[in-house]
Amino acid sequence: MTYFKLITLLSLYILVACAPNARQEQTTQKDYTQFVKPLVGTLGEGNTYPGAQVPFGMVQLSPDTEKWQWGAASGYEYSDSTIYGFSMTHLHGTGIPDMGDILFMPTVGQTHIRPGKKDFSEPGYLSKFSHENETAEVGYYSVVLDDYNIKTELTSTNRAGMMRYTFPASDSAHVVLDLSHVLRFDVVWSNVQVINETTIAGMHQVKGWAKERYVYFTAEFSRPFDAARIFSGGKEVKYDSYKTYRFRSSKEAAGPDIQLVADYQTSEAEQLSVKVGISPISTANAMKNLKAEMPDWDFEKYVSVSKNLWNKELAKFEVEGTQNQKETFYTAAYHAFMSPTTYFDVDRNYRGLDQNIHECKDFDNYTVFSLWDTYRATHPLFCLTQADRNANMINAMLAHYQQSPDKLLPIWSFWNNETWCMIGYHAVPVIVDAYFKGVQGVDWELAYEACVNSATHPEYDATAEYEQLGYVPYDLENESVSKTLEYAYDDYCIARFAKALGEEADYKRFSKRALAYKNLFDKEIGWMRPKDSKGQWMADFDTHHFEHLGAFTEGTTWQYTWTVPHDVKGLVELYGSKETMANKLDSVFAYSSGKDYKGVDDIHGRIGEYWHGNEPSHHVTHLYAYVGQPWKTQQLTRHIIDTQYGNEPGSLCGNDDCGQMSAWYIFNAMGFYPVCPGSDEYVITSPAIPSVTMTLSNGNKLVIDTENYSDKNVYVQSVMINGVEWNKSWFSFNDIKEGGHIHFVLGDTPNKEWASAEEHYPPSMSTSKL
Repeated sequence: MTYFKLITLLSLYILVACAPNARQEQTTQKDYTQFVKPLVGTLGEGNTYPGAQVPFGMVQLSPDTEKWQWGAASGYEYSDSTIYGFSMTHLHGTGIPDMGDILFMPTVGQTHIRPGKKDFSEPGYLSKFSHENETAEVGYYSVVLDDYNIKTELTSTNRAGMMRYTFPASDSAHVVLDLSHVLRFDVVWSNVQVINETTIAGMHQVKGWAKERYVYFTAEFSRPFDAARIFSGGKEVKYDSYKTYRFRSSKEAAGPDIQLVADYQTSEAEQLSVKVGISPISTANAMKNLKAEMPDWDFEKYVSVSKNLWNKELAKFEVEGTQNQKETFYTAAYHAFMSPTTYFDVDRNYRGLDQNIHECKDFDNYTVFSLWDTYRATHPLFCLTQADRNANMINAMLAHYQQSPDKLLPIWSFWNNETWCMIGYHAVPVIVDAYFKGVQGVDWELAYEACVNSATHPEYDATAEYEQLGYVPYDLENESVSKTLEYAYDDYCIARFAKALGEEADYKRFSKRALAYKNLFDKEIGWMRPKDSKGQWMADFDTHHFEHLGAFTEGTTWQYTWTVPHDVKGLVELYGSKETMANKLDSVFAYSSGKDYKGVDDIHGRIGEYWHGNEPSHHVTHLYAYVGQPWKTQQLTRHIIDTQYGNEPGSLCGNDDCGQMSAWYIFNAMGFYPVCPGSDEYVITSPAIPSVTMTLSNGNKLVIDTENYSDKNVYVQSVMINGVEWNKSWFSFNDIKEGGHIHFVLGDTPNKEWASAEEHYPPSMSTSKL
């Protein structure tokens, strides 16, 4: 051996010996997932689910305890004591049930193909369970089914999930697949086929909130079943004995009500695993997804992979604080990074809005866009921490636009459907916010075209009347006040976009539309008020009447009058003075009438007439910064965080709405909030944790720390940003886009001098050029 070879080999040996292996890296990496509590939001109004999902994953493998009640739209409610089974898909934190596709349930004893009733007045396959025998962690869920003494464990990858069942000794053990199960709505058609003695495949089509949604699956069992029985319409499907044998590819059935039961004999504590791939296109693609993501049966490996993926995302925040603060913060980050979800197979194909199969060659396709909610804080958070993903999400919106027969951006879309839920055209602020925050990888000319077309389509929710009259008239269109205000904000975003691209005519047109809010402000009562097509105010207008005669969306004028985030200064001028507006804001938080709004949804987390449980209120606390009283913002946001967030199942006061409630918490816990996405500003408030370091998408770090932090020290005494004494109640994206340092000094009494001068107020459309 030559001297050179000897030295080379020695050097390689030293490098290999000194380098940590993958297992060592895993054990030394900081585990942020220990602070995540997936059960947060499962009790009450949060509508979250506790099952296994990777960040933004297409599979959300989770237990279903409820399928009919609107109050359990995710399929799981912590107060329930029975489980229907474990399904592959769920919506995170929404107010409308759907999904719950491809449900599996292990049982022993008599075969049941129906779930039965939760009070057990009718027998079925559902089972009692106890939270004492339930574990919910990042990437892992387990529960013991009390009626069968079966332990069920769940984990998932992006497009596949694995269930591991530990059975008791039984000569009649079963795994039931119920293709008729879905949350709330109806299965139109389904089919299942026994491919071989360990593999089944099929699909179902659902007519639900999404009117035409297809879910295909392929499932593999870890050992051959002793028998496989298919049921259609409640009856077992039989074949002529001389034409059949135990397993054959033609063993299949189709119809609206299909179940399959795989039968086993099991020994005590015998484990059986089922892994399932899903696809919006075909069973063949579901198998591709399964083979690519779950090639073997190593359950613990997939749990570990999921935790590692989550640690990569959660590591974007390094939080210092108490155990409760860390658990609240990291759980919020976990919830914020669950939606939107991946929507393409490993071969990069997906089913589009036009029901055709498309390939996403140059972008990763996403779905589940709850835009009326998530434009406010979730997507602005993505601009800071998920810029590449945010670009892909916008490209998915543009693909939706191109496939839309009306050439409209998504309103509330998921899988291959537009639900038309909620109002406005709020893909616009998501796009414009990303543009002005330097997100790369988007065809901005196409994006601009999509924004303008969505805002001017003559048949979309009275946008033509809105432009002609300067408001949406209540006698011609439902939710008229809310639509006017939200259109005006979206139009402000388009005006900024137009100016940046040199579209002068559009800039003037949409700048005018952005001031439409003024046409519905009634100075005599100091509230926004419905107006008809002849210019007459609604008579006998009750400001506290919920959704008064359909003029408001999930609220009253007490919540909606403030929906002018782009021009708060203009709203101040309508009130006549900042003092008058401040007093009006005070009345919102102080109001008490004894009304309980029984039977009305979306009124949760109330502080007077401020409803934190629903999105229209989310920016209202920050408006005090625009009238020279930022200490009230500081006190209120701290109070909301202290009373309406936490680390327990009931710690969310309203639907998490695909991460919006959680994103609100993350921003305000760090001490700032994007009141007007599409602009450049963040309004400062009081941090709710001692310190946090946020890693931006470009890899730079923004350090936020506090001096004198305590529960009582809620008021900002002074702020320094990047070493500069900061007297403004806001800062811009440019101030932090390369990272930096924000230092807060806090105290227990308001510093009414800090940021109280008018030149220190946040900008508004009326005080600055677009």
